[in-house]
Amino acid sequence: MIPTPRIDTLVLQPTPFCNIACTYCYLPNRSDRAVMAPDTIRAAFRRVFESGWCEPELTVIWHAGEPLVLPVDYYRVAFALIEELRPPPIRLRHAVQTNGMLVTPGWCALFREHDVGVGVSIDGPRPLHDRYRKTRNGAGTFDRTMQGIRLLREHGVDFHVITVLTADSLDDPESLLDFYTEAGIDQICFNVEESEGDHTSGLFAQAGLRQRFADFLGRFWRGARARGDIRFIREIDSMLPRIVRPDEAPIRNEQVVPFGMVNVAANGDVSSFSPELLGLRHADYADFIVGNVHTHSLAQMLESDVMRQLWRDIAAGVARCQKGCEYFSVCGGGAPVNKLSENGRLDSDRTRFCELTQMVPTDLILDALERFGPTLDQPIPQHAAPPSP
Repeated sequence: MIPTPRIDTLVLQPTPFCNIACTYCYLPNRSDRAVMAPDTIRAAFRRVFESGWCEPELTVIWHAGEPLVLPVDYYRVAFALIEELRPPPIRLRHAVQTNGMLVTPGWCALFREHDVGVGVSIDGPRPLHDRYRKTRNGAGTFDRTMQGIRLLREHGVDFHVITVLTADSLDDPESLLDFYTEAGIDQICFNVEESEGDHTSGLFAQAGLRQRFADFLGRFWRGARARGDIRFIREIDSMLPRIVRPDEAPIRNEQVVPFGMVNVAANGDVSSFSPELLGLRHADYADFIVGNVHTHSLAQMLESDVMRQLWRDIAAGVARCQKGCEYFSVCGGGAPVNKLSENGRLDSDRTRFCELTQMVPTDLILDALERFGPTLDQPIPQHAAPPSP
């Protein structure tokens, strides 16, 4: 039986189009210039709000292609439209993930006015960044991304960065730390180059990757703590509350439950579970589309054949994880898109992605907590570093 949904996150694809061509990108439609129309935005939020499944705190992520290729006024109109529809009890936070190249003072004003969460993709110093994050003509994008970051800082816009770790950067955390410090970047997230969609990561095929990433993250964490100017490392700070929590507080993995995440394409097509599934192709799952906001309610989508098939296989994979993985209490069943990309099956369990995003940080944090010895009634050292090797 499909459980009653709790919608935490709504991922909207304002356009599939991206203005650059990263070598590790998995998106199949990044040249498609379609734009989500106001009627589609209206229909998406009406479906979500009328469902009765929306959590009091709803995060709205504008993602997929490059959201800033659309003008600032597009979002001003969209935000006003959404606010007209928003039921008073629901608090809503917008967020964007951008390559930073198109940031202007006008964008900064919008971000500040609406308290938009901003993530910028940058892979480190120029040689690392420009090797993979290129324009469609093959030129590097570092200078324009850094200009966007400088504008965000000058205008007082809070932001974090996401850095994709490749074979070139994984062995040198100190250079990355130097770069972040010099650039005034103090909130950092790492994504090891992964196999996803049509992209196959060469790193994932290498032996010893788990230990290699553990060495990287441990050295970075120790260095950041010693300097004291990095205030957030996602792999550590987001994992801590999952590890040290009351027994009665169950883990929630929104990627493995129907409509924990609602993902809406520019044309109104809807998928659930991992947002990266939207736009991928798969004959067995009807390309992961459970309905369209213009023609189906969320209740109808929940009962669709595609949703039932996805839920059956994803739930089977979660059960395998729960039965056989000692990290299940902090993970909650993994990421379906990575299971499908790495193992070829949604009903599978462990992936390389799991090892890097769940197991490595958990091991480092447990080692640090054992060293510092906090208990649940004492403050947790948010930036306590792991012991030196």
